[in-house]
Amino acid sequence: MTSNLVEPVLEIKDLHVSAGDREILKGISLKVAKGEKIAIMGPNGSGKSTLSSAILGKPGYEVTNGEIRFFGHDITVLPTYERARLGLALVSQYPQEVEGVNLYDLVDSALKAREMTEEDLFRRLREEAEEIGFATSLLDRWVNVDLSGGEKKRLETLLLALVPSKLAVLDEIDSGLDIDALRQVSHRIDALSADTSMAVIAITHYSRLLKVLTVDRVLVLAHGEFVAEGGPELAEELEHTGYKEYASQEVEESFPF
Repeated sequence: MTSNLVEPVLEIKDLHVSAGDREILKGISLKVAKGEKIAIMGPNGSGKSTLSSAILGKPGYEVTNGEIRFFGHDITVLPTYERARLGLALVSQYPQEVEGVNLYDLVDSALKAREMTEEDLFRRLREEAEEIGFATSLLDRWVNVDLSGGEKKRLETLLLALVPSKLAVLDEIDSGLDIDALRQVSHRIDALSADTSMAVIAITHYSRLLKVLTVDRVLVLAHGEFVAEGGPELAEELEHTGYKEYASQEVEESFPF
């Protein structure tokens, strides 16, 4: 649990988010500490991807109440690019293809936006690619173009390693990955968190991710509200029981998030 004496990397207070005329998140509150890794699990339609979109400021999602604070600064209305510049990163469930932009230029531009440089970026690209099993022959392609789903997730992980982030939101990073790729990607993220104190929010349906990615807490999201919290063992329980018991469960106002 996050200590009250330490300023959280991310603090979400009573967040209500709507898409169109439908309210999806109904009062989410959450604190994530520096270097902490949490998993958010839940059934389809529970609001998990909406939460990641709200944190990163994706257009089309309206915050109707509450706030999002990053290292104490209110970022609720900041555009996505400014949040990224501050150190927020998203590994999307469906990474976008970016024709006409190569990986070198993308990383170089991202570093310059943060007033950073990499002395030998070509070497670092190759080293990180080899670290996560991403074929170096693919490094010259446009970003995510003509890559398989698993290759795209490896590439997104490579970007996390090359462009320093203070908080990474992983939206179903396990989808499209075989067990070997999942292990390599997860181990690299674990190492980044340990080496740089990067906080992680891992959104997933399944416990298989948490067999290879270590997390401190597991939270269950259902019907736009947090309904349970526990350690990694909670994910194992959900693997056997499913989400049925949370299908109509009312969340008490005093639930400790």
